Amino acid sequence: MSEKKKFTLEYAIRSSPRILFSFISEPNGLAQWFADDVTFNDQTYTFSWDGEVQKAKLLSLKENKLVKFKWIDDEPHCFFEMEIVQDELTNDVALAITDFATEETIQERKQIWDNQIDYLVSVLGA
Repeated sequence: MSEKKKFTLEYAIRSSPRILFSFISEPNGLAQWFADDVTFNDQTYTFSWDGEVQKAKLLSLKENKLVKFKWIDDEPHCFFEMEIVQDELTNDVALAITDFATEETIQERKQIWDNQIDYLVSVLGA
């Protein structure tokens, strides 16, 4: 099995950091765009898609800034993070995604993020 490599994507999003943060950190916000259903219990998020369930441990949360998860069954060094980046001069808001994938699946993983973020933008009405 080939080793997973870290990659980062950035998406411009017309939203306030506070509103965007609720969509990347709260179960009902995440359930509107990231997964079919999301629950949170004891620092663990449970995500469901079409009957498939995956659990992720919450590693870090900074109010209106970032949320970092680790899939329970993933390699020790891997995580995924969603960080809200706001330009100090223009106040433009972007969402930076950090994730890990193997060389063979990196393009597919990027496409999945592109689709998910497109959906997030439509849910936000941004």
